[in-house]
Formats: sequence, C-alpha cells, structure tokens
Amino acid sequence: MIKIREAQRKDCPIILQFIKELAQYEKEPDAVEATVEILEESIFDKKQAKVVLLEENGESVGFALYFFNFSTWRGKAGLYLEDLFVRPQHRGKGYGKMLLSYLANQAVEQGCPRFEWIVLDWNQPSIDFYKAMGAKPLDEWTVFRLENEKLQALAKTYRISSGLEG
Repeated sequence: MIKIREAQRKDCPIILQFIKELAQYEKEPDAVEATVEILEESIFDKKQAKVVLLEENGESVGFALYFFNFSTWRGKAGLYLEDLFVRPQHRGKGYGKMLLSYLANQAVEQGCPRFEWIVLDWNQPSIDFYKAMGAKPLDEWTVFRLENEKLQALAKTYRISSGLEG
C-alpha cells in the first residue's frame, strides 16, 4: 500500500536520513549541517517548512520538504519545493510524480498560483522528468545566495548603520 502523509516530530530522524541521502546523490555528502534537533525546531516549533513522507507498506521511501513563499506580482503565496527525494531502489514506480501531484494539490487548495523549485543543471534525469509533467525552466533567472560570513557581514552593516551596534 502506498500513501503520502504529513511528517510528525517523531519522523525527524528519517527526514534527516533522506536529507543525507539526497546530499550524497547531489555530490555534497559533507554539506549537511542539519541535525534532528535543528529539524524539530525549524519544522515543528517555528513551522518554517513542511514535510511529507511517501510510504510503501509502512516504510518511508521518499520525502518532500516545502514551504510557502510570496509573489508580490501575483499578491499571493506560492508553494516552493526545497527538496524531493525517492530512494534509488524505489524509483521508476511513479513515486516522484505522486509527491509532486500531492504538492500541486496542496498549492491549488491553498490558492497558490505558482509551484516552483530549483534543479541542478547537471541533473538531466530530473530535468527531463519535470519537463515531461509540463514544468518549464526559467532560464532568465539567476539564483543568488548569501551565506555564512558574507551574510553575517551584511547583517552587521545594518546593525551599525541603525545604531544597534557600535
């Protein structure tokens, strides 16, 4: 039996395991900083994201982590998929499409005009999969990221200019 269900706090160890497996797949096995405690706080205490698990006969075989962003042009929230992962031995069974269709339904139910995500340029199997469902790449957009020391430095600039820090 296949089912998709919302994750619960007790699922944080399997969520973390999926994140680590995804990082391995994306050739970044040492990049994961998340812990069970961080996931519990971020997902269940602060409610910064949502997670659904796809189960086959009671075993979690895939997950999707998502949150709602906001489109100023549309004036409405959109659904943003941060990560989707199905374990390799369970691929080819339509589970990825099941997770995406579940999330599309969540977006529609919440009145979201958009459902977006990012895919690595080298991940051609995923790109082909998404295109086959009607998704289109937004080639005219470039993703920017500010993190770690650069993020701290920019935040400090604000604090200094605002008189919050001397």
